[in-house]
Amino acid sequence: MNNTNVILQGDCLEAMRSITPNSIDLIYLDPPFFTEKTHKLKNKARTVEFSFDDVWGSNKAYADFLFQRIAAMAALLKETGSIFVHCDKNGEHIVRAILDNVFGTDNFQSEIIWTYKRWSNAKKGLLPSHQNIYFYSKSPSFTFNPEYTDYSESTNVDQILQKRTRDNHNKVVYKREEDGSIQHADEKRGVPLGDVWDIPYLNPKAKERVGYPTQKPLLLLERIISIASNEGDTVLDPFCGSGTTCVAAQLLHRKFIGIDYSEAAVQLAKSRLKAPVKTESNLLKKGRAAYLNADQKALSLLVGLEFNPIHRNKGIDAILTELYQGAPVLIRVQREHESLATAAQLLIAAKKTKKAKKAILIRHHRDNLLEDDIAFEGLDIIDSPALSIAKYCG
Repeated sequence: MNNTNVILQGDCLEAMRSITPNSIDLIYLDPPFFTEKTHKLKNKARTVEFSFDDVWGSNKAYADFLFQRIAAMAALLKETGSIFVHCDKNGEHIVRAILDNVFGTDNFQSEIIWTYKRWSNAKKGLLPSHQNIYFYSKSPSFTFNPEYTDYSESTNVDQILQKRTRDNHNKVVYKREEDGSIQHADEKRGVPLGDVWDIPYLNPKAKERVGYPTQKPLLLLERIISIASNEGDTVLDPFCGSGTTCVAAQLLHRKFIGIDYSEAAVQLAKSRLKAPVKTESNLLKKGRAAYLNADQKALSLLVGLEFNPIHRNKGIDAILTELYQGAPVLIRVQREHESLATAAQLLIAAKKTKKAKKAILIRHHRDNLLEDDIAFEGLDIIDSPALSIAKYCG
């Protein structure tokens, strides 16, 4: 019988020999990605540095390392078990070939695309904003708990309410009774979960972040564990790092076994299990649309300029794409019932915070305040088109 709810230190190839064959319900692994780099990162207090080598020298060395370990993992899985292997563009071709060889192409279930917003970088080409997770089962009788998402905003209500079938030409049509009346659809819980998962990357200030390189969000692991295992099942992570998989398993009432070569990682994982911290994603709860709160009326005055609209900042409506003296140019539009002084104060505060050298305030209406009363270096006040026309006509 396996010891569960443990974190083991050592090479997983050796450590897995102590695990009973056909006893594991789910395996998730986030192995080295074949980046040919040494990854280092310090914890928030900057008292501990975590690091691991991902340098192999050749495809063959990397492939041999993974093949031996994934083959050993296959023997540990129950017939109802599954494996999820995390990778990115560097080694995905190698990982996929190994999984096909070990588990068979018939047991390939999905290639999950984990997508997220990333900060821009100077790299030429498209910005990497996803990673791959290969989902294979041990057999066709694998455990799977379906999850559902909301219908698309463009979904026709009849698609929800009515049954559908195919006609003699294999075209999808609504199913009807012999008298021509519609047939109501069976109970529907939404759209089955797809293979593209939009789950936010852990931001640097997230309470959940512990400073470990390649740390993944608990939300991602919770979804994997929820769909591919049941309460009381045993989850194995042979490259557990900071212990995210084990923490997610514990929170979802599964048993777990974690393995990592690094003593520092093992100690970190154990400490997280004692006091789990999970960052709730307001983005997932509210939806991305909830954050799109830029003032569209204000932005309409900037048509013809190249700019980035700004959300969730009361002092700035937009930032011009072109810099001024190497710094951003901030723009704010005076609101309809706002004094010029209030608008200027908000923009000036933002200018100081963002270290901008120029800020432009678009005056929407006149009040009794003179421009000289709020003069500030780098703050330019210009009239809106409507106010300019009114002055011209007056």
